[in-house]
Amino acid sequence: MTARTTLIRNLDLIVAWDESDSRHVYLQNADLAFTGNEVVHAGPGFVGQADVTIEGRGLMAMPGLVNIHSHPFSEPGNKGVTEEFASDKLGQSSLYEYLPVFGMEPQDAGASSRVAISELLKSGVTTVADLSINREGWLDDLASTGIRAFVCPMYRSGYWYTKNGHEVEYAWDQKAGEAAFAAALQTVDRAAKHPSGRLSGMMGPAQIDTCTEGLFKDSLAEAQRRNIPLQTHAGQAIVEFNEMVRRHGKTPVEWLDQIGVLGPDLVIGHGIFLNDHPQIHWPHSDDFARLRDSGAAVAHCPTVFARRGIALNTIGRYMNAGIPVGLGTDTFPHNMIDEMRLACYVARILTGNYKMGTTRHAFEAATIVGAKILRRPDLGRIAAGCKADFSLVDLSHPYMQPAYEPLRSLIYSASERAVRDVYIDGVQVVKSGKVLTVDIEAETDRLVEGQRRRMATVPQRDWARRTAEQMAPPVITKKERLPQSRPVH
Repeated sequence: MTARTTLIRNLDLIVAWDESDSRHVYLQNADLAFTGNEVVHAGPGFVGQADVTIEGRGLMAMPGLVNIHSHPFSEPGNKGVTEEFASDKLGQSSLYEYLPVFGMEPQDAGASSRVAISELLKSGVTTVADLSINREGWLDDLASTGIRAFVCPMYRSGYWYTKNGHEVEYAWDQKAGEAAFAAALQTVDRAAKHPSGRLSGMMGPAQIDTCTEGLFKDSLAEAQRRNIPLQTHAGQAIVEFNEMVRRHGKTPVEWLDQIGVLGPDLVIGHGIFLNDHPQIHWPHSDDFARLRDSGAAVAHCPTVFARRGIALNTIGRYMNAGIPVGLGTDTFPHNMIDEMRLACYVARILTGNYKMGTTRHAFEAATIVGAKILRRPDLGRIAAGCKADFSLVDLSHPYMQPAYEPLRSLIYSASERAVRDVYIDGVQVVKSGKVLTVDIEAETDRLVEGQRRRMATVPQRDWARRTAEQMAPPVITKKERLPQSRPVH
């Protein structure tokens, strides 16, 4: 069967890829054509035959955004709970006391994931790295949404916990970690063969402080055997930094280097707490230079850390030094455009230098750099021969006007509200702002019910047996009734 050619003609703008200059450029009054799942023309004057023609006036075609770090299984259920609560005595992190207590149950993973991916699609994301716990039905759930996904089943040799809110301990079970590792390999291999053609894999030793040296080395070997990336969480908490120094006399970056894992196959989830971070006093290393020289990449997720008063130092500093930085939506809302905006603002505030977080830094992190990290030069750009993964932005949207510089108008003002249509692999998945592949009302109902069940059992998991409301008090007090007002005479 011959693939159909679709032409979007007379676009006001295309954010196109200029291979000769290795950068995105604006093309005015241009046509975008794709045959099947591949772009065949991006520029003025398409002269071929088209099976379908769409009018592009008033629209801007933008490359699909590439999200290299997301947790769609667990994070949607934390909405309304973890926005402003963390452990005062554990480095202002929510990792050890809050997330294990509030995280969703596996039975609710499907609904949670589909809600998160619906949000991603509406913000123009066409590729996502899904770091989740391995489960049945995961691959088909992802494929059903139409998104392009890199599945990263997380596994570990032990888990952290706290018995008092000020000390973190670790429970080790290496055999369980090895079994989860074996299951992850099977999932990664199934993803590569999935009939959708849109799924790939990534190795996922969950956290630097919960995985043994052997598990990291085995993960790297399997990643290299399959020519896929390896991603772990590291440099994400002060507790973790201190724990690695306590165990090994090494910073997290130094230890990854020592065991031979720090290199171009590694993606470091977050990579915030290097030895020279403002919240760390450790002048006895040079993590930044070590990271820069290694070729390892960083997945930057500003929102989840901004909530805790924590920030990467900084997207501009890392990228200017040549460290590959991609963007992710570690938490809710799963909105990549918001993450781009916050990445810029946080960097500027932290440094007092508006040049350390530019729009170009953020947009390239969310497109070409993210695609490079995932080893997919056919993603994150609009050019002939690349995948037909793109969004159409409504330049007439009131929040886009005046659209003097449309990417700035989109990132700093309009956000996902101006993303009208989204195509992945040549198939439309968002039309006029509505996701076509997810029954969002039904999935949201399931998510709400799953959160309700989880909140009811919080005391069973909390070390102090607190209720959900005690751990995360509401913004304003709930009362059955107010005192009666005094009569007015």
